[in-house]
Amino acid sequence: MTARLQGAVAAASTPLRDHGTRLDEAAFAPYADFLAGAGLDGVLAFGTNGEAVLLSVDERRRGLELWLEALGGRLLVAAHCGAQTTADTVALAAHAAESGADAVAVIGPPYFRLDPAAQRAHLLAAAAACAPLPFYVYEFAATAGYAFDPAMLARLREEAENVTGMKVSDSPWDAFERYLLDGFDIFVGPEALIHRGREAGAVGAVSALASAFPEEVAAVVREPTEDGAARLGELRSRIESFPRHAALKRVVGWKGVPLRPDVRAPLRDLDAREVAALERWLAQEVGVRAA
Repeated sequence: MTARLQGAVAAASTPLRDHGTRLDEAAFAPYADFLAGAGLDGVLAFGTNGEAVLLSVDERRRGLELWLEALGGRLLVAAHCGAQTTADTVALAAHAAESGADAVAVIGPPYFRLDPAAQRAHLLAAAAACAPLPFYVYEFAATAGYAFDPAMLARLREEAENVTGMKVSDSPWDAFERYLLDGFDIFVGPEALIHRGREAGAVGAVSALASAFPEEVAAVVREPTEDGAARLGELRSRIESFPRHAALKRVVGWKGVPLRPDVRAPLRDLDAREVAALERWLAQEVGVRAA
């Protein structure tokens, strides 16, 4: 197996162009340089923040290859391979292993509320497709529409040797805590919970905020404090008051990286009023001014 994922991991944005209809292939390298130079330990490609479920299987295959080429081994790369069908999930997981990714993560397919038996069958198929690559379950009930069953996950860990850990994006703490399972490397999704998660044994964080504020997130993951996690929570809440995907891309662009704000429909860019408000807030409160 490859090196074990840990520490501060950015749930990276996906560079897009032409109103979000195409990958912006030229932007992967400078964006990768920005993330690699910020003290991160890894990148999660095509997670929720990467608009994964809105992209085709072929786009995600090509995009992962671009990430791997651009990072050149400087950061560990986990490929999020969750998709609507088991067949597409398996195809993406197999491609990740063949392409040289360091790990695979899979969220529950959204829309249909899967029972534990269906959850297990789906995850077992995905883990087998990328074995022996480390496999991470991505728990995010608000996005999938249901939560993974903890008893099912414990059984999964026994049945598939490459099941390594979980990214848990559920909050508040009571919803997160139930997934601190024996034998799982746990990554914290909600930035406001990084301090408590690390105290409870989480090995790191996979953060959407780190896609645009990587240094700030990396600092809190490495030296977790209650105040630091609270500051990240406030920053995330402010970003969430805008259309989040485009807002994070705009922040990266204003930091001098040629990342466009283009997002895949039905996501939308900020309107002129929102752009002005975001720019004003960043300048006054965060010290970031448009490049």
